[in-house]
Amino acid sequence: MKIQVYGNAKDTGQDFEDYLDPAKTVVVSIDMHRGHLDPSPDCPCPAPRARDAVAPIDAFHERARALDIPIIHVRSVLRRGGVDDINGISSAWRRTFPLHVGAIPNSDAHAIEGSPWTDFMTHVGPNDLIVETKKRLSAFYPTDLDFLLRNMRAETVVLNGGFTDCCVLNTAFDASNHNYRVIVLRDLVRGTDDHLEAAALAMVSLHLGLVTDSSDLLDEWGRRRAARNAA
Repeated sequence: MKIQVYGNAKDTGQDFEDYLDPAKTVVVSIDMHRGHLDPSPDCPCPAPRARDAVAPIDAFHERARALDIPIIHVRSVLRRGGVDDINGISSAWRRTFPLHVGAIPNSDAHAIEGSPWTDFMTHVGPNDLIVETKKRLSAFYPTDLDFLLRNMRAETVVLNGGFTDCCVLNTAFDASNHNYRVIVLRDLVRGTDDHLEAAALAMVSLHLGLVTDSSDLLDEWGRRRAARNAA
């Protein structure tokens, strides 16, 4: 299977067989909700580069479901009143990111429970699972994602969503630190900009796992499923 290592195409050969078993794999889709993707000026934490990833992510998930690979959708949800964030020690991005992009007028509404900003923009299938206690950058904190993955007997996590250089990268680090094998789908993640997206993927490829395109991974899974069914 073709992978990217520091932006250069390589072939895994036989060295990553343990990463590619669909029976031990779960897809984790990160923060594809309205609070990042809504096109209105009220969007509380805009990630406009990720809007064009919604349809490709849905298409990938549909093919993964057909191969019996579970999908977990992770979203940030904060309690009303600000206790999880703005009234305590707030998320660092609230203070640092505006230094780059300017003021974010509706940022206090980001991820508030019960608000439309937490609605998924990607399709959630009837057998998909949801993790929605994410309150900082990693899908593992302070959620039950690790508990869920271990009960599913998962060994490999495949990540898509946004931001590549923020929540995806943090989740990839935590997944690796929790001893999961990590795959990040290059064509199904979006970063702050091209430069930071490439930098984040390069870090993943050097330190955390495999970076590949969704079509290559689907083809690999399909071959493995066919070979297993034929055996």
